[in-house]
Amino acid sequence: MFQTRKDFVFVILAGIFITNAITAELIGGKLIQIGPFVMSIGILPWPIVFLTTDLINEYFGEKGVRKLSFITACLIAYSFVILLLAMTIPAAKGISPVTDDQFQAVFGQSMWIIVGSIVAFLVSQLIDVTVFWFFKNRTGDTKIWLRTTGSTLVSQLFDSFIVLGIAFWLPGKIDFETFLSSALTGYTFKLSIAILLTPAIYVGHNLIKKYLSKESV
Repeated sequence: MFQTRKDFVFVILAGIFITNAITAELIGGKLIQIGPFVMSIGILPWPIVFLTTDLINEYFGEKGVRKLSFITACLIAYSFVILLLAMTIPAAKGISPVTDDQFQAVFGQSMWIIVGSIVAFLVSQLIDVTVFWFFKNRTGDTKIWLRTTGSTLVSQLFDSFIVLGIAFWLPGKIDFETFLSSALTGYTFKLSIAILLTPAIYVGHNLIKKYLSKESV
């Protein structure tokens, strides 16, 4: 099925990347409160997106991440289209365990959220790959932590503000103070997780390197 081990690795990483990215966008309309801070529940799958993005960057280059990011953005848009279509089809009354109102309440995200999610995703991914390769071209194969954390540091600053700005602040769902605090809280959370995931990046890097080294064996 797969011609090389590298093809297999790419399919696995791409599958994990796409699944977590789409899941994050679909659940992003729910805001949660941790102490005095408010953030989107959509931040939960993003640490896995960070991890796979960095590994794809390492082994498949800038073009690989860019192409996968555009494909994923299209798939996110497709998912929203299917959800919008599903909401127009009435539930079977007295039979469906989920009513139309319940389905609408969970999946009926506004057009602002859809646009904000897709724009934030694309912008952050393109910035991430640019910063990643800025550091890699200067450090070579050393200092993996610098390019992985550095790219996340910059890209997620944009992501956190863009998605909440377009989805919640611009349409007037939250005030500016809540928008600012929520974006900063989400950004701090994602950056903290990215730093904590640094050992996992090295583990994943070594496992893939070891797996690919057996290609010619």
